[in-house]
Amino acid sequence: MSSMIHQARASYAFFERNWNLTKRYWAWEVVWLFYNVVNALSITFIAQATPDLKPSQVNYMILYLLIGTSVWTYLSVTFDGVTDVINIERWEGTIEHTFMAPISRFTHMIGSCWYAIAHGLLFTALQLIVVVFFFHLDLSHANYLTVVFMLLLGSISFIGFGIATSVLPLLYTEKGMQMSFIVRAVILLVSGVYYPISVLPAWMQPLSWLSPATYVLNGLRFGLLTGKPIWSPEIWGNVWPLLITGTVSIPVGMLIFRMAERYAKRTGRLKRNG
Repeated sequence: MSSMIHQARASYAFFERNWNLTKRYWAWEVVWLFYNVVNALSITFIAQATPDLKPSQVNYMILYLLIGTSVWTYLSVTFDGVTDVINIERWEGTIEHTFMAPISRFTHMIGSCWYAIAHGLLFTALQLIVVVFFFHLDLSHANYLTVVFMLLLGSISFIGFGIATSVLPLLYTEKGMQMSFIVRAVILLVSGVYYPISVLPAWMQPLSWLSPATYVLNGLRFGLLTGKPIWSPEIWGNVWPLLITGTVSIPVGMLIFRMAERYAKRTGRLKRNG
Protein backbone atom coordinates (compact mmCIF):
# COMPACT_ATOMS: atom_id res chain seq x y z
CA MET A 1 0.00 0.00 0.00
CA SER A 2 2.80 2.42 0.91
CA SER A 3 4.47 1.62 -2.41
CA MET A 4 1.29 2.55 -4.30
CA ILE A 5 1.01 5.83 -2.38
CA HIS A 6 4.66 6.58 -3.19
CA GLN A 7 4.08 5.91 -6.89
CA ALA A 8 0.93 8.06 -6.90
CA ARG A 9 2.80 10.96 -5.29
CA ALA A 10 5.67 10.59 -7.72
CA SER A 11 3.23 10.55 -10.64
CA TYR A 12 1.55 13.71 -9.35
CA ALA A 13 4.98 15.31 -8.99
CA PHE A 14 5.47 14.99 -12.76
CA PHE A 15 1.98 16.42 -13.30
CA GLU A 16 2.81 19.39 -11.07
CA ARG A 17 6.22 19.90 -12.68
CA ASN A 18 4.66 20.10 -16.14
CA TRP A 19 2.14 22.62 -14.84
CA ASN A 20 4.97 24.76 -13.49
CA LEU A 21 6.76 24.54 -16.84
CA THR A 22 3.57 25.67 -18.59
CA LYS A 23 3.40 28.69 -16.30
CA ARG A 24 7.06 29.46 -16.99
CA TYR A 25 6.48 29.45 -20.76
CA TRP A 26 3.00 31.02 -20.61
CA ALA A 27 3.74 33.27 -23.60
CA TRP A 28 4.01 30.19 -25.82
CA GLU A 29 0.59 29.08 -24.58
CA VAL A 30 -0.88 32.40 -25.67
CA VAL A 31 0.80 32.15 -29.08
CA TRP A 32 -0.48 28.62 -29.74
CA LEU A 33 -3.97 29.44 -28.46
CA PHE A 34 -4.13 32.42 -30.82
CA TYR A 35 -2.85 30.30 -33.69
CA ASN A 36 -5.37 27.51 -33.09
CA VAL A 37 -8.29 29.94 -32.74
CA VAL A 38 -7.41 31.66 -36.02
CA ASN A 39 -6.93 28.30 -37.72
CA ALA A 40 -10.31 27.07 -36.47
CA LEU A 41 -12.04 30.26 -37.62
CA SER A 42 -10.43 30.18 -41.06
CA ILE A 43 -11.70 26.63 -41.56
CA THR A 44 -15.14 27.11 -40.02
CA PHE A 45 -15.90 30.22 -42.07
CA ILE A 46 -15.85 27.93 -45.13
CA ALA A 47 -19.36 26.86 -44.13
CA GLN A 48 -20.69 30.41 -44.28
CA ALA A 49 -18.95 31.03 -47.59
CA THR A 50 -20.49 27.95 -49.22
CA PRO A 51 -23.29 29.10 -51.57
CA ASP A 52 -26.84 27.74 -51.86
CA LEU A 53 -27.06 26.33 -48.34
CA LYS A 54 -30.12 26.63 -46.11
CA PRO A 55 -29.58 28.07 -42.61
CA SER A 56 -29.97 24.61 -41.06
CA GLN A 57 -27.37 23.23 -43.47
CA VAL A 58 -24.98 26.06 -42.66
CA ASN A 59 -25.38 25.33 -38.93
CA TYR A 60 -24.73 21.64 -39.57
CA MET A 61 -21.63 22.33 -41.64
CA ILE A 62 -20.26 24.82 -39.12
CA LEU A 63 -20.63 22.27 -36.33
CA TYR A 64 -19.16 19.53 -38.51
CA LEU A 65 -16.03 21.57 -39.21
CA LEU A 66 -15.85 22.94 -35.67
CA ILE A 67 -15.83 19.42 -34.23
CA GLY A 68 -13.03 18.53 -36.62
CA THR A 69 -10.88 21.53 -35.72
CA SER A 70 -11.48 21.00 -32.00
CA VAL A 71 -10.49 17.33 -32.09
CA TRP A 72 -7.44 18.22 -34.16
CA THR A 73 -6.44 20.86 -31.60
CA TYR A 74 -6.96 18.42 -28.76
CA LEU A 75 -4.97 15.72 -30.54
CA SER A 76 -2.13 18.12 -31.36
CA VAL A 77 -1.87 19.54 -27.83
CA THR A 78 -2.03 16.06 -26.27
CA PHE A 79 0.61 14.70 -28.66
CA ASP A 80 2.84 17.68 -27.89
CA GLY A 81 2.35 17.12 -24.17
CA VAL A 82 3.51 13.52 -24.43
CA THR A 83 6.43 14.14 -26.79
CA ASP A 84 7.50 17.02 -24.52
CA VAL A 85 8.40 14.33 -21.99
CA ILE A 86 11.61 14.34 -24.04
CA ASN A 87 11.78 17.86 -25.48
CA ILE A 88 11.22 19.80 -22.26
CA GLU A 89 13.77 17.63 -20.47
CA ARG A 90 16.32 18.50 -23.16
CA TRP A 91 15.53 22.22 -23.01
CA GLU A 92 15.85 22.23 -19.23
CA GLY A 93 18.99 20.09 -19.31
CA THR A 94 17.47 17.56 -16.89
CA ILE A 95 16.87 14.58 -19.17
CA GLU A 96 19.80 12.51 -17.87
CA HIS A 97 18.84 13.14 -14.23
CA THR A 98 15.19 12.28 -14.81
CA PHE A 99 15.85 9.13 -16.80
CA MET A 100 18.42 7.89 -14.29
CA ALA A 101 16.18 8.60 -11.27
CA PRO A 102 14.93 5.59 -9.23
CA ILE A 103 11.36 5.87 -10.49
CA SER A 104 9.52 3.58 -12.85
CA ARG A 105 9.00 4.84 -16.38
CA PHE A 106 5.31 3.92 -16.11
CA THR A 107 4.89 6.28 -13.14
CA HIS A 108 6.76 8.98 -15.05
CA MET A 109 4.55 8.52 -18.10
CA ILE A 110 1.27 8.40 -16.16
CA GLY A 111 1.92 11.80 -14.56
CA SER A 112 3.05 13.38 -17.82
CA CYS A 113 0.21 11.86 -19.86
CA TRP A 114 -2.52 12.89 -17.45
CA TYR A 115 -1.19 16.41 -17.57
CA ALA A 116 -1.21 16.25 -21.38
CA ILE A 117 -4.88 15.23 -21.30
CA ALA A 118 -5.85 17.96 -18.82
CA HIS A 119 -3.85 20.54 -20.79
CA GLY A 120 -5.43 19.44 -24.07
CA LEU A 121 -8.98 19.58 -22.69
CA LEU A 122 -8.45 23.06 -21.22
CA PHE A 123 -6.79 24.34 -24.40
CA THR A 124 -9.59 22.97 -26.60
CA ALA A 125 -12.30 24.35 -24.31
CA LEU A 126 -10.77 27.84 -24.47
CA GLN A 127 -10.62 27.61 -28.26
CA LEU A 128 -14.28 26.56 -28.45
CA ILE A 129 -15.40 29.39 -26.18
CA VAL A 130 -13.70 31.97 -28.39
CA VAL A 131 -14.83 30.47 -31.71
CA VAL A 132 -18.48 30.08 -30.65
CA PHE A 133 -18.72 33.86 -30.18
CA PHE A 134 -18.35 34.27 -33.96
CA PHE A 135 -21.28 32.02 -34.86
CA HIS A 136 -24.94 31.58 -33.92
CA LEU A 137 -25.04 27.85 -33.35
CA ASP A 138 -28.05 25.70 -32.55
CA LEU A 139 -26.91 23.21 -29.92
CA SER A 140 -30.37 22.40 -28.58
CA HIS A 141 -30.04 18.76 -29.63
CA ALA A 142 -26.49 18.24 -28.35
CA ASN A 143 -25.76 15.52 -25.80
CA TYR A 144 -22.83 16.84 -23.78
CA LEU A 145 -22.48 13.67 -21.71
CA THR A 146 -21.72 11.74 -24.91
CA VAL A 147 -19.20 14.41 -25.93
CA VAL A 148 -17.27 14.21 -22.64
CA PHE A 149 -17.41 10.40 -22.65
CA MET A 150 -16.01 10.09 -26.17
CA LEU A 151 -13.24 12.62 -25.53
CA LEU A 152 -12.07 10.90 -22.35
CA LEU A 153 -12.24 7.46 -23.93
CA GLY A 154 -10.39 8.65 -27.01
CA SER A 155 -7.71 10.23 -24.82
CA ILE A 156 -6.53 6.78 -23.75
CA SER A 157 -5.86 5.75 -27.35
CA PHE A 158 -4.28 9.10 -28.20
CA ILE A 159 -1.89 8.65 -25.27
CA GLY A 160 -0.80 5.23 -26.55
CA PHE A 161 0.03 6.69 -29.95
CA GLY A 162 1.73 9.67 -28.31
CA ILE A 163 4.00 7.50 -26.14
CA ALA A 164 5.11 5.52 -29.18
CA THR A 165 5.71 8.74 -31.14
CA SER A 166 7.72 10.31 -28.31
CA VAL A 167 10.62 7.94 -29.05
CA LEU A 168 11.38 10.00 -32.17
CA PRO A 169 12.75 13.06 -30.31
CA LEU A 170 14.48 10.62 -27.94
CA LEU A 171 16.35 8.87 -30.75
CA TYR A 172 16.75 11.81 -33.15
CA THR A 173 17.81 14.81 -31.12
CA GLU A 174 17.77 17.49 -33.80
CA LYS A 175 14.84 16.41 -35.96
CA GLY A 176 12.77 14.02 -33.85
CA MET A 177 10.10 16.61 -33.01
CA GLN A 178 9.61 17.42 -36.69
CA MET A 179 9.37 13.71 -37.46
CA SER A 180 6.55 13.34 -34.94
CA PHE A 181 4.53 15.81 -37.03
CA ILE A 182 4.40 13.15 -39.76
CA VAL A 183 2.37 10.86 -37.48
CA ARG A 184 -0.09 13.65 -36.71
CA ALA A 185 -0.33 14.58 -40.39
CA VAL A 186 -1.24 11.01 -41.36
CA ILE A 187 -3.93 10.92 -38.64
CA LEU A 188 -5.26 14.26 -39.94
CA LEU A 189 -5.44 12.89 -43.48
CA VAL A 190 -7.16 9.55 -42.84
CA SER A 191 -9.44 10.27 -39.86
CA GLY A 192 -12.10 12.43 -41.49
CA VAL A 193 -11.29 15.56 -39.52
CA TYR A 194 -12.79 17.90 -42.13
CA TYR A 195 -14.57 15.47 -44.45
CA PRO A 196 -16.17 11.99 -44.39
CA ILE A 197 -13.70 9.15 -44.83
CA SER A 198 -15.86 7.92 -47.72
CA VAL A 199 -14.26 10.57 -49.96
CA LEU A 200 -10.80 9.01 -49.48
CA PRO A 201 -9.41 6.67 -52.15
CA ALA A 202 -10.51 3.08 -51.56
CA TRP A 203 -6.96 1.94 -50.73
CA MET A 204 -6.62 4.64 -48.06
CA GLN A 205 -9.91 4.07 -46.22
CA PRO A 206 -8.70 0.98 -44.27
CA LEU A 207 -6.05 3.24 -42.67
CA SER A 208 -8.85 5.25 -41.05
CA TRP A 209 -9.95 2.13 -39.16
CA LEU A 210 -6.61 2.13 -37.32
CA SER A 211 -6.88 5.77 -36.22
CA PRO A 212 -8.62 6.43 -32.87
CA ALA A 213 -9.45 9.94 -34.09
CA THR A 214 -11.90 8.41 -36.61
CA TYR A 215 -14.06 6.93 -33.85
CA VAL A 216 -13.78 9.96 -31.57
CA LEU A 217 -14.96 12.22 -34.41
CA ASN A 218 -17.84 9.90 -35.27
CA GLY A 219 -18.96 9.76 -31.65
CA LEU A 220 -18.69 13.51 -31.13
CA ARG A 221 -20.65 14.23 -34.29
CA PHE A 222 -23.39 11.81 -33.28
CA GLY A 223 -23.50 13.44 -29.83
CA LEU A 224 -23.46 17.08 -30.95
CA LEU A 225 -25.32 16.94 -34.26
CA THR A 226 -28.00 14.35 -33.47
CA GLY A 227 -27.94 14.14 -29.66
CA LYS A 228 -27.27 10.40 -29.50
CA PRO A 229 -26.91 9.11 -25.90
CA ILE A 230 -23.98 7.00 -24.76
CA TRP A 231 -25.98 3.76 -24.85
CA SER A 232 -27.17 4.19 -28.45
CA PRO A 233 -25.90 1.70 -31.08
CA GLU A 234 -24.29 4.51 -33.10
CA ILE A 235 -22.12 5.51 -30.14
CA TRP A 236 -21.24 1.98 -29.07
CA GLY A 237 -20.25 1.20 -32.62
CA ASN A 238 -17.40 3.67 -32.05
CA VAL A 239 -16.73 2.80 -28.40
CA TRP A 240 -15.52 -0.76 -28.80
CA PRO A 241 -12.83 0.13 -31.39
CA LEU A 242 -11.53 2.78 -28.98
CA LEU A 243 -11.47 0.26 -26.12
CA ILE A 244 -9.47 -2.17 -28.25
CA THR A 245 -7.13 0.56 -29.54
CA GLY A 246 -6.48 1.90 -26.03
CA THR A 247 -5.93 -1.57 -24.58
CA VAL A 248 -3.38 -2.38 -27.28
CA SER A 249 -1.72 0.98 -27.94
CA ILE A 250 -0.65 1.87 -24.38
CA PRO A 251 1.24 -1.39 -23.61
CA VAL A 252 2.74 -1.38 -27.11
CA GLY A 253 3.68 2.30 -26.76
CA MET A 254 5.34 1.63 -23.39
CA LEU A 255 7.23 -1.35 -24.83
CA ILE A 256 8.50 0.74 -27.74
CA PHE A 257 9.53 3.53 -25.35
CA ARG A 258 11.42 1.17 -23.03
CA MET A 259 13.32 -0.32 -25.96
CA ALA A 260 14.16 3.17 -27.27
CA GLU A 261 15.20 4.33 -23.79
CA ARG A 262 17.58 1.42 -23.33
CA TYR A 263 19.08 2.10 -26.75
CA ALA A 264 19.43 5.83 -26.00
CA LYS A 265 21.19 5.15 -22.71
CA ARG A 266 23.52 2.62 -24.30
CA THR A 267 24.50 4.96 -27.14
CA GLY A 268 24.63 8.20 -25.15
CA ARG A 269 21.67 9.83 -26.88
CA LEU A 270 20.25 11.24 -23.66
CA LYS A 271 22.70 14.12 -23.98
CA ARG A 272 21.29 17.32 -25.45
CA ASN A 273 23.36 17.06 -28.62
CA GLY A 274 22.88 13.28 -28.90
